[in-house]
Amino acid sequence: MAGINSILKIFLPKDRVFFQLFESVADVLVKMGEKLKEVVNEPDFDGRAKLIKELEDMEHVNDDYTHQIFTELGKNFITPFDREDIHYLASALDDIADYIYASAKKINFYRVNPNDTGIHKMAEIIAQGCVAVHDAVTELRNMKNMRRITDALVAINSIENQGDDIFDMSIERLFAEEPDAKEVIKKREIYQVMEIVTDKCEDAANVIESIIVKYA
Repeated sequence: MAGINSILKIFLPKDRVFFQLFESVADVLVKMGEKLKEVVNEPDFDGRAKLIKELEDMEHVNDDYTHQIFTELGKNFITPFDREDIHYLASALDDIADYIYASAKKINFYRVNPNDTGIHKMAEIIAQGCVAVHDAVTELRNMKNMRRITDALVAINSIENQGDDIFDMSIERLFAEEPDAKEVIKKREIYQVMEIVTDKCEDAANVIESIIVKYA
């Protein structure tokens, strides 16, 4: 049986490895979105530090997957879709992970109390965005359920718009209610980094849209 499996592996399309790697990245992103929600809901500094370390470990795992994607891109002549699109999608997904981790790290680095409406709302839509990205990515393997992909892409676009609105409202509230100029600067930067996560989700959605227009 082992010999048969080895022979079958030789004849399996080499391009399928990309789908597995992208799906692995998307799986980790969903976990990172949920972990970010835990971070912003944890009132204790040391408790947050432990959760942030878990986020860092997840971000490193995704770095490894991204590196594998680029390595396979260099080795494989046959790819499931345009090499540029593989590169762009891998980079966009990597950016989502990077900015999720960065936003969590800044909360403890600046010693900001995350019990803040804007931070909580941002974390919630980031988690939703990661799920939507996951839904779209996992459908790329077969491209049979186009409705699921398009629904995910619409959801991501909506989430990016919500991110802009939450950012604007949070900044307005911050300047109106926060007397400490240092707190204003620190929270504003956290809002900005969290809003960038939603932008990166939209970047990934744009690449996926380009792929399905070409190949679906």
